[in-house]
Amino acid sequence: MFVLELTYTAPLERVDELMADHVTWLRGHYDSGTFLASGRKVPRDGGAILAVGEDASAMEELVKTDPFAIAGVCEYRVMQFVASNVATDLEKYRETLS
Repeated sequence: MFVLELTYTAPLERVDELMADHVTWLRGHYDSGTFLASGRKVPRDGGAILAVGEDASAMEELVKTDPFAIAGVCEYRVMQFVASNVATDLEKYRETLS
């Protein structure tokens, strides 16, 4: 599992100009089952996405396709972790330590 942390590198006005395209990008990855949750950070200096996947390098490539990243208004930090404990509703995402 991954936490994808976005940090804005441009003024919020520029970020907001690209928001509709970013949300369309998010929706596509929700539809494919890759994204589980997302939202703004507080204070609003970026956002976070909870994602599932097997490969960190593939996740690094995926975030490069975000319209925010393409336009250069954010930087991503990709953090992988083993979801060894999960809420009941997320049981299918439980991972085992190897």
